[in-house]
Amino acid sequence: MDGQLIAFTGVAAGMVAMPGADFAVVVRNALDSRRAGVAAAVGVAGGLLVHTALAVAGLAAVLVAVPALFGAVQLLGGIYLLYLGVGALVVAVRRTGTPGDAATAPAAAPADSPAARPAARPGTAGRSLRQGFLTNALNPKAPVLFLSLLPQFVPVGEPALPRTLLLATMVVAMALVWFPAVALLVDHLGSWLRRPRVTRALEGVTGALLTTLGGILLVEVVLA
Repeated sequence: MDGQLIAFTGVAAGMVAMPGADFAVVVRNALDSRRAGVAAAVGVAGGLLVHTALAVAGLAAVLVAVPALFGAVQLLGGIYLLYLGVGALVVAVRRTGTPGDAATAPAAAPADSPAARPAARPGTAGRSLRQGFLTNALNPKAPVLFLSLLPQFVPVGEPALPRTLLLATMVVAMALVWFPAVALLVDHLGSWLRRPRVTRALEGVTGALLTTLGGILLVEVVLA
């Protein structure tokens, strides 16, 4: 049995499942609709595919070795996370004046009924796919992570390329399982999660998380 492969599976699973910007974007989109949440999840996996492919090809080493290029990616990533975070906070503030928790509000529809789901908006899936992809693809820490992680699980004397391809495929496959599962879980709990107070709280939390992560990236650019 390949002990290194088993160890990598645990490390990669923890890395993929760790709450962060990707998780926040998937949850926020899943609150719009199941389709939007799954699209965002697939977008996140697509971003991971880019990072793992670059690591396998060795191009990520160039990104890490050139400070100006790394700083540019970090700047873009920080700005984009701030954009998403501030947008979520604005939505949360706007929802504050929206009625729905009062005793006079109509009872919530069953989770599986059409009334329990928000009306589909044109372009939602495409927008969500783009948000998921850019959130992950513009993460400047990912190239460093994969460059430092993948070589540790290549056995001495074994060809590096086939092994790193296998490890990279495993990471993307885990993302394709985990993030859609998160989106489907959020959608399944939709009738409760879409209550006005809960929605405001989730928008506020995800907005604060994304804004904080974006701010951290921008501060690191300034201090670099």
